[in-house]
Order: sequence, then C-alpha cells, then structure tokens
Amino acid sequence: MSEATPKSITQLLVAWSDGDQSALDQLVPLVHAELRRLARSYMRRERQGHTLQTTALVNEAYLRLVEQKQVRWQNRAHFMAIAAQLMRRILVDYARRRQYQKRGAGALQVTLSQAESIAKEDSPDLVALDEALVSLAEIDPQRSRVVELRFFGGLSIEETAEVLKISPTTVERYWTFAKAWLRKSVMSEK
Repeated sequence: MSEATPKSITQLLVAWSDGDQSALDQLVPLVHAELRRLARSYMRRERQGHTLQTTALVNEAYLRLVEQKQVRWQNRAHFMAIAAQLMRRILVDYARRRQYQKRGAGALQVTLSQAESIAKEDSPDLVALDEALVSLAEIDPQRSRVVELRFFGGLSIEETAEVLKISPTTVERYWTFAKAWLRKSVMSEK
C-alpha cells in the first residue's frame, strides 16, 4: 500500500462524509497507525497496570468515529482532533467509573498495608484535568480547544492552527497560557 498523505486522507474523509462507504474501508488502514500512536500517547500518561489497553481504546474510538454521521470532515487534522476528543472522553469516563468504584461501589475489605500499596498505583488525576479543562472552556473556549488538540490530540502547532484557523504564533501563545492556567487550577484542587 502506498504512503498515505494528508491530502489522500482528506479526500477519503470527504468521500466518506458524502456517503461513500468504500472510502471508509480505504481510510481505516491509513489512519489506524495514527490512532494507535494517539492512544499510546494517552496510555503513557496512565498509571502502570491500567486495565484499559491501547487496542481497546483505539477500537472504542473507532466505533465512535464510525458513528459520526453528521460530521463534515474537513481534513486529516480535523479527523485526528475529533479522535483525540473521543479518546479523552473514553478515558475520563473510565477514570470516573474507577473513582466510583474506589468510593465504595463493590468495596473490598483490605488491610492497612494493602491500602498503602493500592494508593501508590494512582494515575494522574485525569478527571481533575478534565474538570479544569471544562472550566477553561467556559472562560476561553479557544484556549481550551488548543489544549485538547495539542495535549490530548498530539497535534503539532501547525496542525492545531490549521484546525482552529488561527496562526501558529497564536496557538503557541494560547498553549503557553492554557498550560499555566491548567497547572494552577489542577494544583489548587489538591
């Protein structure tokens, strides 16, 4: 199979948006590696022993992407931005379910020494980050979107600028501000 270019992926995305199911069949193998890269990026931030595997995350995101009937795909970067958003939602939902379980649903009796080892396994607080990002979106949706695309989507400055239709310099400014704002917001919750 020939090397996929952003242009060829964009053409397939547009054809798929227009109802060409064979375009989706051609598209899947071309974007699969990128979806796996994106999922691996997410999973690297999770605690060791996380029960959700990279393949399961890719598969769940793929199923949700295929269900996107009303999306008018613009280009590869737009597709990856939506994929990143879906993966973020999947992981946040998973983290919320996990926290629910930790708060007593199906509670197990453990000794104090067992509880200490369990506490060390905690992952970065994805739920707190998501809540901070939602707060940022209420204040400044564009900066929130930059974080979503850069941090969760793994998009470059240029790709983020293309999706948001702003300059790369503006993306860099928004990215710097948003990282500082989120860091402060998440740290103040602890």
